[in-house]
Amino acid sequence: MAIEPVYTISSKASGGGRDGEVVSATGQIDLELRPPKEMGGSGDGSNPEELFSAGYAACFLGALRATSKQAGSPVPEDSTVSVTIGIGKDPADGGFGLTATIEAHIPGVDEATAQKLADGAHAFCPYSKATRGNIAQTVTVTV
Repeated sequence: MAIEPVYTISSKASGGGRDGEVVSATGQIDLELRPPKEMGGSGDGSNPEELFSAGYAACFLGALRATSKQAGSPVPEDSTVSVTIGIGKDPADGGFGLTATIEAHIPGVDEATAQKLADGAHAFCPYSKATRGNIAQTVTVTV
């Protein structure tokens, strides 16, 4: 299956990677990057995991809205998605690996329905598809 992109964007990293700068082609993102204090850095900037969690949360919320509407159960406007990205040593190869905890807050529906809607979004979301089988993912809901 070949994907035919309807939109593309690029960003360029310079400096030391995690200790440098990242700028998107549009200039909408122009950030200093610094490792978090937990990884020995100053924490005085953003970092790749923070950017990934923001993109993943926005994408997942869009997927939740699309799939719930298609299922005939649109989620309330005040629904939110939080994505927590973790990074740590990967014992399999000695490098690093990621984890993702996705929490969908869908008020006004019962927990079983909320979980079904979140699971549908997880199956549909491009970020979830891209990372499935590559990082540990957990999807939870609150109502």
